Amino acid sequence: MIGFPTHKLTKEIIGNPLCLLPMLISYSIAVIPSIPSLLVTFSTQMPTPELVIDLFNDENTRILGWLHFIALDTVGGRWMWTRFQSQSIPFIKSAPTLFLCMMVAPLGILLGLILTNEKSIES
Repeated sequence: MIGFPTHKLTKEIIGNPLCLLPMLISYSIAVIPSIPSLLVTFSTQMPTPELVIDLFNDENTRILGWLHFIALDTVGGRWMWTRFQSQSIPFIKSAPTLFLCMMVAPLGILLGLILTNEKSIES
C-alpha cells in the first residue's frame, strides 16, 4: 500500500475489502469474550483516564488495545489508499500519509482527507 500503491498486486489485494477479514476476525475472536466485563465496567463506572489505566494493567486488555489500534490503522490506511487511487494522488504525497495512517491513524486520516479534498477542489 505504501511502497507500491499502483502495482497490480497491491490493487488486487488491497483493492478487495475482503483483505481486512483476517484482521477483523482475529480482533473479533479476541474481543468477544471480554465484551461482558468491559460493558459491566463501563456501565458501572464513569470512564476516566484512571479507569482505562487500570484496565490496561491486564495483559488481555493490552492485547485487545493493540489489536484495536492495528485494526483502526489498517482500515484507515486502506480507506485513504482507495481515495488516493481514485484521485491519482502522487506517490510523494500518498506514501508519507499512508505511513502516518499506519502509525497514528487519526493524524494520517486527517492529512489524507485534506489531500483528497484539496485534489477535489482543484478539479
